[in-house]
Amino acid sequence: MPDNWINWFEITGAAGAQLIGLLSVVVALGTRLSTSQSVEAIRAFLTPTLIYFGSVLFQAMVMLTALPFAWPKGLILALAGLAGLAYDIDAIRLKRRLGFSDIKPLDWIPYGVLPMLANASLIAGGVGLTFKQAFAPFAIAGATALLLNTGIYCAWDLTLWVIKDRGKA
Repeated sequence: MPDNWINWFEITGAAGAQLIGLLSVVVALGTRLSTSQSVEAIRAFLTPTLIYFGSVLFQAMVMLTALPFAWPKGLILALAGLAGLAYDIDAIRLKRRLGFSDIKPLDWIPYGVLPMLANASLIAGGVGLTFKQAFAPFAIAGATALLLNTGIYCAWDLTLWVIKDRGKA
């Protein structure tokens, strides 16, 4: 990995870790919500957000690992991207199954399209890194940026929902 990418992955990895910590605040706010609807909604919206931030942290850890060759990093990231795509499809199914949740059409962009695009970029970057392609760090950084921003949007949306739902209790 070129030296000019080290700062990027240090900053995004730290941001992902800190945002995982902030999600615990959202969980603490929602502890009084015990209905089965609330549990399903938190599972459908909180867990994917945690996965997005965890993926950002994982990508940074992989990219900052000192290995003599780049291909193991590429392989790990490509497999992580494949796992992320599979998880995204499952998360979309779960969100669509929730009858009480009214997701507006534009909300499907951060809830479905951007995570899938990010994981596709991660797969391309991982394969590119494996074969020493110049675009690889850009594709991986793009996946990181998409997941980080998507996670921030989803965390904010979830926080607003918890606060609104808590006001009903």
